[in-house]
Amino acid sequence: MAISLKLNGKTHQVEAEPGTPLLWVIRDELKLTGTKFGCGVASCGACTVHLDGEPVRSCQTFIEDVEGSEITTIEKMEDDTIGAAVQQAWLELDVVQCGYCQSGQIMNAVGLLRENAKPTADEVDDYMHGNACRCATYQRIRAGVLRASEILEA
Repeated sequence: MAISLKLNGKTHQVEAEPGTPLLWVIRDELKLTGTKFGCGVASCGACTVHLDGEPVRSCQTFIEDVEGSEITTIEKMEDDTIGAAVQQAWLELDVVQCGYCQSGQIMNAVGLLRENAKPTADEVDDYMHGNACRCATYQRIRAGVLRASEILEA
């Protein structure tokens, strides 16, 4: 079936079977590989993208459900004020270890900071809880989100 997707500000025409996860269209059809496959059951957060500004797990978001929506991936975050602040904080604090989960972590952190520009450490932990990090850099991720909040406040 033909689907029109608005992804990172551009409209794309793609062919996909109903029930195809958005993740596979992003990675395989549109060749944007920053969004990662982690678990396939929406438990780890590696595949997080924004759908109309809200973080969603693209491995369990089906292509037929996103037509007419604005989809944003990690590749567009440097053009986003909050995304750029999160990426700056990640670099300043050397948050990344292996890096596999980090696009999902960043996408979720941006979602949090859009909702709550000045979260507490506990609020960061609660919001980011569904994003798994195999290297267990959770303290650095929390610090990165809090630093991004400071950058945005300045």
